[in-house]
Amino acid sequence: MRALVLGALLCALPCAARAQDRPVLLTNGVAHLGSDVPQAGCSILIEGRTIRAVGLGLEAPAGAEVIDLQGQHVYPGLIDADTVLGLSEIDSIAGPKDTEEVGQINPNLRAELAVNPDSELLPVARTGGVLLACVGARSGLISGTSAVIRTAGWTWEDMTVRAPAALMVRWPDMRIDRSGQHEKTVEEQLEARDGQITSLDEAFANARAYWRAREALDAERMPGDVKWDALRPVVTVERGAYAQPRLAVSVFADRLGEIRAALDFAERHRLKLILVGAADAWLVADELAQRNVPVILGPVQSLPRHRYLGLRSCYEVAGKLHAAGVKLAFSSGGDTFSVANARNLRLQAAQAVAYGLPVAAAERALTQDAAEILGVEDRVGSLEAGKEATLFVASGDILETTTRVTRAWIGGRAAPLRDRQLELYEKYRERPR
Repeated sequence: MRALVLGALLCALPCAARAQDRPVLLTNGVAHLGSDVPQAGCSILIEGRTIRAVGLGLEAPAGAEVIDLQGQHVYPGLIDADTVLGLSEIDSIAGPKDTEEVGQINPNLRAELAVNPDSELLPVARTGGVLLACVGARSGLISGTSAVIRTAGWTWEDMTVRAPAALMVRWPDMRIDRSGQHEKTVEEQLEARDGQITSLDEAFANARAYWRAREALDAERMPGDVKWDALRPVVTVERGAYAQPRLAVSVFADRLGEIRAALDFAERHRLKLILVGAADAWLVADELAQRNVPVILGPVQSLPRHRYLGLRSCYEVAGKLHAAGVKLAFSSGGDTFSVANARNLRLQAAQAVAYGLPVAAAERALTQDAAEILGVEDRVGSLEAGKEATLFVASGDILETTTRVTRAWIGGRAAPLRDRQLELYEKYRERPR
């Protein structure tokens, strides 16, 4: 009896993803391989967690499961490049929110440790083709490090693709209210803003001095500091094993003043910079391209930051950045309110396509370019032999609102596409009318 009860309980557990016990050959699909023209009639062979082959007329290995896609489209898993998926569930309840920490300087916080694999929002994102996401905290000036995760898995270790992915810095608001209506005087506002920038400068200077001291002395005899230890992959030390930063710094900066200040800060401390949000980035697009600074855009479907701009200005930013040669990625917004909209990531890109961004560039920004910005291009982001089998099948072009995701694989495992919204739909569809 105990064995029967235990078996029933195990069967009732939610399934993150079922392991593939034999190869899978997808045939007769339209594969989006990163070029301007998708490859029709393409086959993809999945073995274990890896894409083994991509091409025309592939032969199925012995014992393989063969799936005829009948002309459906195959894409690499979409990447939400800035979100709190798995860190926040319900915005109005404090319990399931792991996006904030006390203090302003917290480089030692690791986002992947707080990811909840049982979040109800993860399967919702999967049904929109979002199979990968870059997640991180949201508080303070230095919020810790972000992590690239899969949107299915049993544990945070199982879900993590890369951690740390970047150090997260939230740039202070550079605006000063001189109307006399602000609760602080102009001098107090200037002092508060400059004090925050000084805190950031001091944090990086202290980390650099700490590592110079550790290299000059016997590191084992010198007491460690978890904050400055966490900044080691980011700071540049003139002498030592790592002359160049190995980890990028994602700076959240929307307005032009903040973006310019962030660029100066990165140059001052010799940082590898990624701009996040960056609503005004189009105003300095040529400089960003020249300095090879990528941009992770906030929600395309939003309101203008300035009164003098038309409603379409938000939709045009991606196209202007692409035209200038800036590498970009899309995000659902990265706050606890917009986390539920990760499923609409592809529609954010579609809006940008309607206002000047080429289709191929939009697809790359959702996949390959996002992977390159986040440093995971060697594992995910494209349909290539040797890369992780994280991909999905769609009924048509993903930039069309009527397209549905019909199948998905994450890390070579079939990922379920049922979510709470679908279950509620099926439940109330049977309600007597």
